[in-house]
Amino acid sequence: MLRYLSDAPLRRRVTAATNKVEAFNGFSQWIGFGQGGVITDNDPVEQEKAAKFNALLTNVVIFHNALDIAEIVRQLQEEGHVIDPEDLAYISPYLTEHIRRFGEYSTHELGPEPEAYDPHLDVDFSPLRGDGPGADGYGQAA
Repeated sequence: MLRYLSDAPLRRRVTAATNKVEAFNGFSQWIGFGQGGVITDNDPVEQEKAAKFNALLTNVVIFHNALDIAEIVRQLQEEGHVIDPEDLAYISPYLTEHIRRFGEYSTHELGPEPEAYDPHLDVDFSPLRGDGPGADGYGQAA
């Protein structure tokens, strides 16, 4: 506790990690909006199913958001914009504005196979990991 109180960089890392966890939890609660987010079944198996389904759905939406963000970054790079990894560090995959929870969704398009996912972005993230000069540890996990 004394180390935490006396070490400002440690407090920043702990606060950053806590904020990330709280943001994920809030996003997960937003995704699991049915029944007011309350699991109403007393059967432990059904409770586990509901919790796992919510976790799966949350992770699917996060992955979809990350794909959308990566595609936008690639488009900006093709247009000649220089992408600063510091700017990308502030983008969260917990976006909800584009999700229509009560909308109509078509299942007719489930048959076609999507293009292969390319995880590569031409952005140097080493300064955020502490590998580069001037890294102050803000990007490090607690």
